[in-house]
Amino acid sequence: MTTRTAVALAAAALIMIGIGSTFEKPLTSTVQWGYRGTGMVHVVKETARQKMALANAVPAPQDKADKTGKKASEVYQNVQVLKDLDEGEFNRLMAAITEWVAPDQGCGYCHGESGNFAEDKLYTKVVARRMLQMTQFVNANYTQHVQATGVTCYTCHRGNNVPQNIWYRDPGPDNSPLSRATGRDKPAASVGYASLPYDPFTPYLEQANPIRVLATQALPSADANNASIQRTEWTYGLMMHMSTSLGVNCTYCHNTRAFSNWEQSSPQRVSAWHGIRMVQQLNEKYLVPLQSVYPPNRLGIAGDAPKLNCATCHQGAFKPLYGVSMVKDYPELAVSAEQVAPR
Repeated sequence: MTTRTAVALAAAALIMIGIGSTFEKPLTSTVQWGYRGTGMVHVVKETARQKMALANAVPAPQDKADKTGKKASEVYQNVQVLKDLDEGEFNRLMAAITEWVAPDQGCGYCHGESGNFAEDKLYTKVVARRMLQMTQFVNANYTQHVQATGVTCYTCHRGNNVPQNIWYRDPGPDNSPLSRATGRDKPAASVGYASLPYDPFTPYLEQANPIRVLATQALPSADANNASIQRTEWTYGLMMHMSTSLGVNCTYCHNTRAFSNWEQSSPQRVSAWHGIRMVQQLNEKYLVPLQSVYPPNRLGIAGDAPKLNCATCHQGAFKPLYGVSMVKDYPELAVSAEQVAPR
């Protein structure tokens, strides 16, 4: 061995020792979802938990408003939602929405700078009105998923004009020989960079295709549930998305010894079932129809409107905002099912 080689090896060894000395075993905690021996355990890194706690901090509610005795629709023009709300409560909610959605731009983000708040010239106002209706619809009709916690504009926006987690249709994989028709070999964050179809959202969260892994009969027929290898891969892609979005693993919903068995699954699987159907309906009834309202720069490559998925609300937490309810401070966002329905 030459002197130069020995020096190089010694330097490499010192570098490896230096790098190794920076490693430390992460502090973890575990949560057991099911019976011991079933493997239904969720492992949490404490550093990740601390970051998520900061990211899911809830802003203080607006000060309570004194009731004036006048309805918002009597004081202001062109009030199409919340028209029966008291003027003081209406203004309080508008101040909260401004804080949640446009803290930098203020009221002008939706109403412009003309001073005429009744105008509908800006697309942001038209979209905001529809989003208010969507929020009320969720709180009234999807208690199987959101429970009494409910949702508000802040659940998704978190101080951003546009929620950080939205999606558009992907036009498809490139012409690489490694890419299949479904894009199975195209690495994508949407499926945790796994070798799975990169777009499980269009078939399951925009369209209402049946989510299948196992067939219920041996031979295909017109009444079959369309189980196939492709649908299995799409399903796994959607499950990867849900796992990442909620910051959990498969055992949050499934028993690892019987993934398909509902009787051995956790209650969270039922909540997830309702959540998938909620997202489908919200995309179909509220978000996709807004395509003609948005300017071209707000549309996707395929010309479609932005849509939501599990990450839009959850943002890495098994419960959005770790289950803190903001609806109790803004009950006007939670109305009865008879008062609100999708068009």
